[in-house]
Amino acid sequence: MKMQSLRAKSVQGQRPFTAQRPRTVRGSVSVRAVAAPPRLITKRSEEIFKEAQELLPGGVNSPVRAFRSVGGGPIVFDRVKGAYCYDVDSNKYIDYVGSWGPAIVGHADDEVNAALKAQIDKGTSFGAPCELENVLAKMVIDRVPSVEMVRFVSSGTEACLSVLRLMRAYTGREKIIKFTGCYHGHADSFLVKAGSGVITLGLPDSPGVPKSTAAATLTATYNNLESVKELFAANKGEIAGVILEPVVGNSGFIVPTKEFLQGLREVCTAEGAVLCFDEVMTGFRIAKGCAQEYFGITPDLTTMGKVIGGGLPVGAYGGKKEIMKMVAPAGPMYQAGTLSGNPMAMTAGIKTLEILGRPGAYEYLERITKRLIDGIMAAAKEHGHDITGGNISGMFGFFFCKGPVSCFEDALAADTAKFARFHRAMLEEGVYLAPSQFEAGFTSLAHTDADVDATIAAARRAFARI
Repeated sequence: MKMQSLRAKSVQGQRPFTAQRPRTVRGSVSVRAVAAPPRLITKRSEEIFKEAQELLPGGVNSPVRAFRSVGGGPIVFDRVKGAYCYDVDSNKYIDYVGSWGPAIVGHADDEVNAALKAQIDKGTSFGAPCELENVLAKMVIDRVPSVEMVRFVSSGTEACLSVLRLMRAYTGREKIIKFTGCYHGHADSFLVKAGSGVITLGLPDSPGVPKSTAAATLTATYNNLESVKELFAANKGEIAGVILEPVVGNSGFIVPTKEFLQGLREVCTAEGAVLCFDEVMTGFRIAKGCAQEYFGITPDLTTMGKVIGGGLPVGAYGGKKEIMKMVAPAGPMYQAGTLSGNPMAMTAGIKTLEILGRPGAYEYLERITKRLIDGIMAAAKEHGHDITGGNISGMFGFFFCKGPVSCFEDALAADTAKFARFHRAMLEEGVYLAPSQFEAGFTSLAHTDADVDATIAAARRAFARI
């Protein structure tokens, strides 16, 4: 049975960023009566998830998918296309998760799919060098200011744990600084005051992490340069580097100040420490040259993932040649991977970055995402809800509190119970948002003005009900 919800039509043929023109969001709407929510049928999703809980820990292969923080069972997907996802109960949703970021040109993009189908006939994994690695590497090096040499891996976690080892190998020091609420994958050193699913599930620092490992991880407050300086002063000559999300997406959408990023650059240079931007989420999403191009601050090392795989498993880390030449076989720091640089991921990444390099792509993402977040926040305020939020290009987020939110500690003031109600109401309206207050949202080149209009209208109805 299909749910009666939003059914926005996408523009066929040309891409939205060449075919669409802006529309304005109308002013406040007077609501005299609150309509009953559409009925959401999820019988098949419930059956599949029930079985999954006997087969997989918690019924999922990544914790946030379990919907623990928003209630109800997770939606089980059947297929995706463009800006939409379809579940096993034949419900259609406008999707603002986008596989947690990779689907920046839209799900199952025709051009990306065509390139992948052609590659399948040539082989899916070689375990040997292929020219596609060179092609994608040159595209990354050409676009990202800090990257002179790059190593491909198979996930963002693998990229971050590898860059951590590299920072230590290059400096000969052991301690690192990360920021409370920032998430850099599930390597032991990063599960100290981490973000993402760790926050969503309300978990303490993860069991299984040795005390000696945790002791080498120092935590500072995001957007607070003094907290970083204090750690350097207390651990003189012991800190290998600083790693951070240049725009936080794993404790909600939190934007840094330019002064904070510049200050980190100056402190790391003065202390002989390595500055690493974790751009697994922001890379190629908020600007062609990543967050470092957007803010004009160049780190020493950068981790990447999501977008550069075009929807396939991939990660990468890169930086100055003098640092990257520490990596085996060029240098003594060992790191390897069976599927690293596999031709399928390289093919999808090449085509995705090619599409993003076309004129108007990032301008379109900025315009349509700003319309979306401005419309959602206006709808919330029309119905008396406290809300704060924003966007940079195709990445956005909001918190149910007065704000501003400049660090994880501020984010804790958000009304997570209200978010859970809003999330459910939006599902009923045919809109799929990340199932956690502490995750960013994503748009794509496949999202149209009609999708945004439908989402804002759905938000108005949802805010009226909650």
